Amino acid sequence: MKEKLKLSLQPVLTVVVGLLLAYVSYFVARVVFVAENYALYADSLTVRHGWEMFLGSLRFDTSAILYTNVLWVLMVLFPLHLKERCGWHRACRLLFVVVNTLAFIANIADSVYFPFTLRRTTTTVFNEFSNEGNIGEIIGIEFLHHWYFLLITAAVVLLLWFCYHTPRLHSRRLDWRVHLGTGLLAILVFVPFCIAGMRGGWTRDIRPITISNANDYCNQPAETGIVLNTPFSLIRTIGKNNFALPDWFQDEAEVNPIFDPIHRPAADAGPMKQKNVVVLILESFGREYFGFYNRHLDGGTYQGYTPFLDSLLTHGALTFTHSYCNGRKSIDGMPSILSSIPMFVEPFFLSPYSVNHVSGLADCLGQKGWYTAFFHGAERGSMGFMAYARATRFADYFGREDYVADKRFGGDADYDGWWGISDEPFLQFYCAKMSEFRQPFMTALFTLSSHHPFRVPAPYADTFPETNPDMPIFKVVRYSDMALRHFFEAAAKQPWYDNTIFVITNDHTNMSCHESYYTSLGSHLSPVIFFDPSGEIPGGYVDAVAQQTDIMPTLLGHLGYDRPYLSFGKDLLATPPDSTWAVNYLNGIYQYVTPRHVLQFDGQHTTAVYALSDTLMQHNLVGQVAEQPDMERRLKAIVWQYMNRMINNRLTPDEP
Repeated sequence: MKEKLKLSLQPVLTVVVGLLLAYVSYFVARVVFVAENYALYADSLTVRHGWEMFLGSLRFDTSAILYTNVLWVLMVLFPLHLKERCGWHRACRLLFVVVNTLAFIANIADSVYFPFTLRRTTTTVFNEFSNEGNIGEIIGIEFLHHWYFLLITAAVVLLLWFCYHTPRLHSRRLDWRVHLGTGLLAILVFVPFCIAGMRGGWTRDIRPITISNANDYCNQPAETGIVLNTPFSLIRTIGKNNFALPDWFQDEAEVNPIFDPIHRPAADAGPMKQKNVVVLILESFGREYFGFYNRHLDGGTYQGYTPFLDSLLTHGALTFTHSYCNGRKSIDGMPSILSSIPMFVEPFFLSPYSVNHVSGLADCLGQKGWYTAFFHGAERGSMGFMAYARATRFADYFGREDYVADKRFGGDADYDGWWGISDEPFLQFYCAKMSEFRQPFMTALFTLSSHHPFRVPAPYADTFPETNPDMPIFKVVRYSDMALRHFFEAAAKQPWYDNTIFVITNDHTNMSCHESYYTSLGSHLSPVIFFDPSGEIPGGYVDAVAQQTDIMPTLLGHLGYDRPYLSFGKDLLATPPDSTWAVNYLNGIYQYVTPRHVLQFDGQHTTAVYALSDTLMQHNLVGQVAEQPDMERRLKAIVWQYMNRMINNRLTPDEP
């Protein structure tokens, strides 16, 4: 009987050994992740805090491991054949190795993608890049750059295969009744463990853990990348609607006095200024790359990589001491800049609410007689930009196909081999097309050369060589800055130039090499620049807080737009500097910025308050700042209005 019981426990031993191997593979992937992104955590990753995050990561690893291995567990505990060497057990072994290898690959691949988004990959990535035909090539290039990942993956596969425990079953000596009883008992133990592990806790009061729960173990939102794993992030966002109306307020009558997203014109608004508007969205151009904003870095010797934009900022452009993007992806940038809608929780244009009626600069100005057009050098449909441009009623869209069809330019010879037409020729095309438009016009262009994999066009390879192998984006930023200089030189010769307001910003930030840009707030530092050649908008470096969602209300306010519109921003030209603010969201944490402090809020509690001068975010002042309650209350009002209007499809003014 003892021998029969021992044989019957073989499948249980297989499950235990297999799950332990899965934990080992997740641990190895996490070590790779931390090593690959060590610069992001070098100042905060102490032994004590690292141990805290490791213990927290076990909750998320357990959930992911159980989700991905539950079928294998059932197959092992209830084999259809009781022979040790048979097709059934080989199938179990193969399933186990394949599933956990895919999980490992997802984890280490995210260690490369994470610096660009500061978020573990979720299912929104499949929508974001669904129209791109070059993703396979880019992944291949990255694997070549990270060839050691292949060796690590191979080692993990060998570990999973050769350390796998095949049940030693002998049907002649195995009592099927004992075996069945053992299997049922194992299931009775496994099912509660499985449910609790997937949910992230044992008590009935614990709700299933989500991505935001990783903040329980982190001091900064970016640290959630260590605690989380990619399979968990993917599983938890499958078919999920993460927009929910908080219970902080009863109704709009209570919240509107705190924050109302509907902007209404002044009663004595005169006729609108008939000025052109040109919005330049620069791919990945964080503030760190500008010399103008960073003269204090590197002991005062930092020059930056944008000599033309620096000269523009020095001679005539308006910008702000503290300016931020509202998201971390390109698809976050367009709604923030062109519709004044920030990214909270997930990109709304990739959510079920993407069908909501939404307005924006193109819609508002188009209704007043402006001709509108959007430009992007990639193929139509790339990155979802054309869909968003159509949803916000841009009259026309110009992409790679339109550039190629225009015989005045170089055609597909200017294709960069990855994303689309390189910035210099496409910006010249942009300038030429605007000279054909009737005035006033409103146009927006999204550059692409400074997108990964950061390739400078061949004719300029020697002009902009690699100066920092760890920061390959620098050379492409220099190229795109040159392309902008050539664009402005050509535009200055056009009759529409002096009657145009230029706005320059980015979609999101990217690679960093200075520690102040690694923080959860520093990683959102972005240029917000207004340039009016006529001088109607005076230049200067204003000590105020600006964000991408301020661009639309600032432009509409200056032009004298005479209709109500929705905006989650403010008119920077009409708001006193000490009343300016910004808001963004990262990994379950909302950040609210004033000229003095930044508040971090996890949806239930304020977790941190830092002085804005504390650029490394090292001194948490929660509970010590008099304005904390007002900051939290206003942040809640903004988020509540956002969720309320998103859920109820009210992203436009209620009144006509």
